[in-house]
Amino acid sequence: MLCNNNSRSPLCSFGSPWPDLNEGLFYNDVVSTSSDSGLTLIHFYSSKYKNSAPLQGWLQRIHNGQITIDGEVVKEPKAILRDGMELVYHRLPWREPDAPYLLQVLYEDDDMVALNKPPGLQVLPGGLFQQRTVLMQLQWRASKGSSSLAIQGSHPVPVHRLGRGTSGILLCAKTKVAKTSLAAYFADGTSLIGDSSNANMEQSKRRKISKIYRALVNGILNQDKIIIKQPIGTMRYPGVAKGLYVASPSGKPALSKVEVLERDSQLNQTLVQVEIESGRPHQIRIHLSFIGHPLLGDPLYDVGGQPMCFDSEHEDESFAEDG
Repeated sequence: MLCNNNSRSPLCSFGSPWPDLNEGLFYNDVVSTSSDSGLTLIHFYSSKYKNSAPLQGWLQRIHNGQITIDGEVVKEPKAILRDGMELVYHRLPWREPDAPYLLQVLYEDDDMVALNKPPGLQVLPGGLFQQRTVLMQLQWRASKGSSSLAIQGSHPVPVHRLGRGTSGILLCAKTKVAKTSLAAYFADGTSLIGDSSNANMEQSKRRKISKIYRALVNGILNQDKIIIKQPIGTMRYPGVAKGLYVASPSGKPALSKVEVLERDSQLNQTLVQVEIESGRPHQIRIHLSFIGHPLLGDPLYDVGGQPMCFDSEHEDESFAEDG
């Protein structure tokens, strides 16, 4: 059953099919005297954004007319940059990977909506997924003429994240007040991690929001319950500009409570329930792999909470295709 925009019926759904191509992206830069003034256009982009494309990729983009200087298309790679110039790179529209678009409404009122996010759908824009996200479906729903959200001028946004491959309840705020309150509830648990004082232990028990997941892992966990207190930080990793999150002694505190639900010795798998009291990126994947039981089918994290060996033959060379 599809929701009409004013419906609060339980377990209704909404969503619009994805266009074949997204709208592309625009990246803005301003030339500064200290570091960029005097550089050539190709030097600026190939050095500052070398993780986006190699030299030949940026030359192709310049020749394609995808870069403007102060609003004018410039196709000369050796054009000299001066202080204060405004640069805009237009990444051409591309077809994003397949993703579901229907979202099931579990609960909705004037302040928030709780969605059942399907696996395979990203919550916020990032990487190859700039349009095919939960956020975009919320914005499309709000912008429709008959929507009460559009009338109220509301801009619904997710207040936390679930990984693209994870299904589950996603809370979205429809007002600024709701966004602030819900975000504070989620932050409460994370802020207490690493502080073992009795006051904070009691406060942790009274958290307003609990985050509980189920996961299928490789191997058989012998203990029925495990508490993992492994900090999570970042490391340099090919293709990930801001670094990859991994188990790291110098990282931020993180805490996961793992409970075994079912063991399958024949398939060498264990079904577990995980409650996380912090919200670090990839926390469950990292923590379970850290104790020697990676998620079943996880293509990235190996035993120890570290990435699998990087194979240069599989490095993404699609810069020319994705614009």
